[in-house]
Formats: sequence, structure tokens, C-alpha cells
Amino acid sequence: MPETPQKIMIVAGEASGDRHAAKLVTAIREIRPSREISFFGSAGPLMRAADVEPIVEADALSIVGIIEIGLALPTFVRAFKKLLNVARERKPDAVVLVDFPDFNLKLAKALKKRGFTVIYYISPQLWAWRKYRLKTIKKYVDLVLTILPFEKQWYLGNGFDRVEYVGSPLAREVSVSLSREQFRRKHQISNVDPLVALLPGSRQKEIARILPVMLDAASELQRSVPDAQFVVPVTTRQNRTQAEGILLSRPHSRCAKIVENETYDAVAASDVAAVTSGTATLETGMLGTPMVVVYKSSEINYRLLEPIIDVPHYGLINLIAEKRVAKELIQGDFTAHSLSAELLDLLGVKRNAEVREELRIATDKLGHGGASKRAAEAILKLMNKA
Repeated sequence: MPETPQKIMIVAGEASGDRHAAKLVTAIREIRPSREISFFGSAGPLMRAADVEPIVEADALSIVGIIEIGLALPTFVRAFKKLLNVARERKPDAVVLVDFPDFNLKLAKALKKRGFTVIYYISPQLWAWRKYRLKTIKKYVDLVLTILPFEKQWYLGNGFDRVEYVGSPLAREVSVSLSREQFRRKHQISNVDPLVALLPGSRQKEIARILPVMLDAASELQRSVPDAQFVVPVTTRQNRTQAEGILLSRPHSRCAKIVENETYDAVAASDVAAVTSGTATLETGMLGTPMVVVYKSSEINYRLLEPIIDVPHYGLINLIAEKRVAKELIQGDFTAHSLSAELLDLLGVKRNAEVREELRIATDKLGHGGASKRAAEAILKLMNKA
């Protein structure tokens, strides 16, 4: 007797969520190759490539900043209504919400009220800020799948037990395709010259605020280390065009090379890195490259958000390590001079080796692969119980 086809609605809203959701979809299909499971929802390019039907294209929802989100509110409202309507029409067996909490927690409430099974993959960072959102999770989410080792205990300690730790989907998936020597040879960088990776983020606003300061720091660092080289990894053509424009506007900073879709290779080939706070700090830690964590928001965004952030560290790598493995330069502390000084310190042979060992110990806590498969198994198990 043929198996009954099943439907999963899956909703992501940012590049990292798109990546993790695409891997999750692939893992589900590998576990159930004989069963027809269709996927639809809010899908970015990687999810679309994994054959997730895009009711909403997640690319349009990747917006950062309170003011910017406010201006884009009509886009979010249209997306919300589309997803709610398609859920009513198609009646998915489960809804998987991936990260993107400002949007997805509201969607969880609306969908659970209509009787759908709601699973949250990549938990909102309630332990950092907006702890009051736990009430929404308790009431409207059937299962939370966490990717950071301390999150499950946090939930259990706060009275929520429908939670599983599946491990980081980045573990064993952050890898290089070129060796240090191969990458440097490809980009005509000497093996003996110090190489610094500058990661300004993936959003246009981040790049506009952060890359100029990074480039000024690079120029200052070269005065102390004349043979230092710099590489700026980007992931999209749009980001490359923006970064090239910033370089052209700063003649003293043209020593930096821009590379596209080679982020892991660039970071692994580098001696140190300046990394915008976010998932990239975890990825850089997994590659073992000592880093300085930086971030700069608009002044109004920072003033609004800073008082309600309740964590000892901004960088994910520091939260995993439970100590300040990477120096953090946030907002006013992030200047060309402060970044240059920290990078210079990390280029010291002894200091560099010490930090590499601390990063190894920290990232060992994230498990050793298989997170997407474990998440897929948990989702299928819950679907079969529903």
C-alpha cells in the first residue's frame, strides 16, 4: 500500500536560515527517500535549489535594524498573510520555523491557534534578550530544536521541556576546498606574509558601516607590519560590487583583495581575522583562526537595543567558550585604531597559538556533525505522533 504523501511548510527569512533549512530538507529526504514529502513556504535561493516551493521569497525579508524593518513593514505583512493562507489551504503535517524570531514567533501563534503542529529549529536567543518571548514558545510551539550546547539547559531551567539539542549544523560542515598554500598561490599572496581576513557581514547596511573602519584599520596596521596583506571575502555579486565601491573611495586601502564565495578558504588561509558579530564568529572559530569580533549599528538602533541585551558576550564564539576568547569591539569601541591594535596583538606568534588552542576547545563543544540529520529525525518523529 503506497505511503500517504506528507507536506511540510518551512519558513526562513535570512541567508543563514536559508542555508540551514536547505540542509534540513535534504536530510529529511535522505531519511524518507520512499515517501513523497513536499515542502513549501518562505524560501531563499538554497531552499529553492533544494526544491522548496517559494510561496514567499525569503530574500525580500532579510532586513536588519528597527527603522529599516519599520519601513519594510508592508512587505512583512504581505508575506505573513500569504503564508497563513497557504497553510489553511494545504494543511501541512508540520510547520518548521527556522530562526527569524520577530516574524516566526508571530507566525507560530497564528498557526498554532489554527491547530497546526509547530516546530522551531534554531531557537530564538531568548537567553540573550527578550526572555518574555518564552511565554509565546510555551504556548504556541510543540518542539524547539536547539543548536547551541547551553540552550537546552536554559529552557529546562525555565520550565519548558519540549526541547532537544541537535548540535550545530555547522559542525563538520565548515570546511575548506583549498589549502592555505593553494589559496595564497591562487590570489598571489606570499606564504610568509601575514594575512588578515576582513569579514564585514552580508547585509548592505553592515558592510556600509563596518568595512570602511576595517579598511582604515588595515591601513594603520600596515604602518606597523608593512608586509601585511588583507582579504575581504563576500558571498554575493551585490556585496562584491558594494565592497569594490568602498575600496575605490579609499585609495589608501586598495591593498585588500576581494574574493567571492571563498570565505572559508580565505579565513583558513589567514593568520587573523576581523569578524562582524554573528554566525561568522562561530565559523571562524571552527576554522581555528584567531579573531576580533566587531559590530557597529546605527546609533538609534544601538541605543534602543543595548539596554535589553542580557549576555556577557556579543560574539557567539565567546558564548560557546563561556569566556572572552575573542576581543569584542562594539559600537563606540570599534575604531580603526582599536581594531589595528588588537589585530597586531593577535599576529604575535605566542598569542596566536594560544588563541588557536582556545578556539579548538570551544568548538569541540558543538558536536561532531550530524545536526541536520538529528533535527530531521526529531521532526519526522513528531509528525508521525501528531
